[in-house]
Amino acid sequence: MKKTKKETPLMKQYNAIKAKYPDALLLFRVGDFYETFGEDAIKTAGILGIILTKRGAGSDSETELAGFPHHSINTYLPKLVKAGQRVAICDQLEDPKQTKTIVKRGVTELVTPGVALNDEVLVSKSNNFLCSVYFNKKLIGVSFLDISTGEFLTSQGNAEYIDKLLQNFSPSEVLVSKQKRSLFKETFGEDFHTFYLEDWVYQTDYAYETLIKHFNTKTLKGFGVEELSEGVIASGSVLHYLAETQHNKLQHITAIARIAEDDYVWMDRFTIRNLELYNSTNTNAVTLLNVIDKTISPMGGRLLKRWLALPLKRLESIKQRHEVVDFLTKDDSTLQSIQNHIKQIGDLERLISKVATGKINPREVIQLKNSLEAIVPIKVLASNCSNESLKIIGDKLQSCDVLRQKIKETLNEDAPVNILKGHSIAAGFSSELDELRGLSKSGKDYLDAMLERETKHTGITSLKIGSNNVYGYYIEVRNTHKDKVPETWIRKQTLVNAERYITEELKEYENKILGAEERILVIEQQLFSELIVWLHQYIKPVQQNAYLIGQLDCLCGFAQLAKENNYSYPIISESYDLDIKDGRHPVIEKQLPIGESYIANDVFLDRETQQIIMITGPNMSGKSAILRQTALIVLLAQIGSFVPAQTARIGLVDKIFTRVGASDNISMGESTFMVEMNETASILNNISDRSLVLLDEIGRGTSTYDGISIAWAISEYLHEHPAKPKTLFATHYHELNEMSETFGRIKNYNVSVKELKDNVLFLRKLVEGGSAHSFGIHVAKMAGMPQQVLHRANRILKKLERSHSSEELTDKVKTIKDDMQLSFFNLDDPLLENIKEEILHIDIDTLTPVEALMKLNEIKRMLAPKKEI
Repeated sequence: MKKTKKETPLMKQYNAIKAKYPDALLLFRVGDFYETFGEDAIKTAGILGIILTKRGAGSDSETELAGFPHHSINTYLPKLVKAGQRVAICDQLEDPKQTKTIVKRGVTELVTPGVALNDEVLVSKSNNFLCSVYFNKKLIGVSFLDISTGEFLTSQGNAEYIDKLLQNFSPSEVLVSKQKRSLFKETFGEDFHTFYLEDWVYQTDYAYETLIKHFNTKTLKGFGVEELSEGVIASGSVLHYLAETQHNKLQHITAIARIAEDDYVWMDRFTIRNLELYNSTNTNAVTLLNVIDKTISPMGGRLLKRWLALPLKRLESIKQRHEVVDFLTKDDSTLQSIQNHIKQIGDLERLISKVATGKINPREVIQLKNSLEAIVPIKVLASNCSNESLKIIGDKLQSCDVLRQKIKETLNEDAPVNILKGHSIAAGFSSELDELRGLSKSGKDYLDAMLERETKHTGITSLKIGSNNVYGYYIEVRNTHKDKVPETWIRKQTLVNAERYITEELKEYENKILGAEERILVIEQQLFSELIVWLHQYIKPVQQNAYLIGQLDCLCGFAQLAKENNYSYPIISESYDLDIKDGRHPVIEKQLPIGESYIANDVFLDRETQQIIMITGPNMSGKSAILRQTALIVLLAQIGSFVPAQTARIGLVDKIFTRVGASDNISMGESTFMVEMNETASILNNISDRSLVLLDEIGRGTSTYDGISIAWAISEYLHEHPAKPKTLFATHYHELNEMSETFGRIKNYNVSVKELKDNVLFLRKLVEGGSAHSFGIHVAKMAGMPQQVLHRANRILKKLERSHSSEELTDKVKTIKDDMQLSFFNLDDPLLENIKEEILHIDIDTLTPVEALMKLNEIKRMLAPKKEI
């Protein structure tokens, strides 16, 4: 902010604080308002839609001003943060009554998109991750921290792996070294909300020191991250940033976990996008998460996203989840009972985080107690289950009896949100508090008695005792009786129709009552603070409960999903086969009109006989749906869910690759074909023997023969590769059907259609054998393409179909071109011939506007009968 010629003491103080936080909006507390000045005010008024005024208008110190009442902070702060702003909250650090000079002020909190504890900013079923990325020569380190739940994760790897993690975890804010600003944008694009730190923050020793100091350990070996040097640097920079933003109460961040690349199925960013797991490029599209999320707790909702981002590769872990889901689908009463209790549980993770950060209010502490109470019957139910995995969850759940008892005896069940409202502490907890409350309560009786006494004494029947903030307690006498007022009463205030007085007794009583009420508030705040400090020892057990309830919620959700949608138990093994009978697309089947059933399909792939399936068939026939549903069935099975198929035998898959032509992204300035080739190259360079590869319309971004050649070469490469990856290849190049004659493990399938006289019916059924020709013209007809275009296309198609060799093709196209240019009037229709004649004989140069309109009307009349036929 530019220095003005003249600075008031307040603006001098403001400018000094603002200089420390140049890149944040500074909310500056002045009395009962948070004010913003200058550029900040212009931004704030724009985002919040509040009035922009001027301070010191017309003077040397004139500056823009926008503000709002301090009690509206929870309404306005989320809007600023959601708009991507960093907000520094500057509070008054002393009571204005206690100082004769300017009030001391300082920033008490810096809220940024990635560092928010405010419920209005957070989404209950989504994590709010702050991320840091550290670039080393070969590897990149990454760290994700959700300050609202205490989850802290780290990993390292190449750019492709980090890119995948960024897509999956979608952080709200990413920290990067200032020197790597352009490198980050080149590598990961510009979709992220980034903040740049000084380069010295990303130093090995500093990061390591920061982490072990926070966790109070000698090394990081206990967390399994000691060897992740790049990951450790990224993690250290996250903690550094929290300290910089005035977030020092971080006892709820109790551990750091490693995202082990080897434990989870590899999916690159294109696959995540193509399969539409969490979001879709199409607005209002339904994603896989929308369909499978049956969780009822915030912890379950967040964990399900993590499971979907990181499908399992370990057979044992997958089977454990399947066994629990199987048990719950068969035991309906246990499922319903557990779900009913989970409904009573609030967001345990975020509640206990608020305890650690000191941001919790009395009502939330009661919610914490009630949530822990709902865990007790779940613990009993799970512990007594015949399923081993559920038994383990039940045994690990902690009933936290002492914690619940302590909250119960300390707080009122209907405690208010704001501690300053009073009545937070339960009766019987503090004798001093009970005594003061008694005094405060008995006050009304005391005043009633006084009023009765004084009425008798003075003979004034309309006496009233009241109080206000300015004058305190008073006795009000109407003007008609003012001559009866005793001399000992002291006049306090004159109204139009009455006078207000005070007596010695009333003054004494007022001091006593006000003292009691002030003291009550002080004691309540003190007792509440002591309770919160005491609760700190329970952070870990409550976090463990939250995680276990999240797991249980996800598994119950899977059971409910299976029952509602007729999903079956997939058999996962160490084999290499993929055998799906009557598989369905989980999302598309939910979108079908009522009464219409999804056309299920079988898919079989192995490494010996049928490694590559070449699927031909017209556009719109459902080729892409078959590809996607195969990937989604595998994915669902490996996150522990049942699957939309009659049966599914799945040999463990370690990587899923998709390349789908329809979702080309050319916003980066590369051609569609270049994007396609980059993505395909990435697949071919990373395949393994357990990979599932789905290719849709590869090579269509270039000329036909180029496209066929590339598609052929890619198929050949996959067939001859020692890994023999299982592949589904959808194409409209029917020439590729010939590959099955040369390559033993390539099989031809097509999506069948039923040809009627002038139409085609898409049966969406996958059958063996290649497809003879495309039905693109039929699709064009369904789309409402003009008749003459369709006639022309059919003629060209017939000529081309007679040509089988590429040499003849060019000549054929030439002869077609000479033969007949597309013309609106080259159709055998006498009416169109007449209109043609009419138009050709018009002398445009001598035609008046009126004549032109009349002529047009005449032509329109000639066409009218045609319309009625």
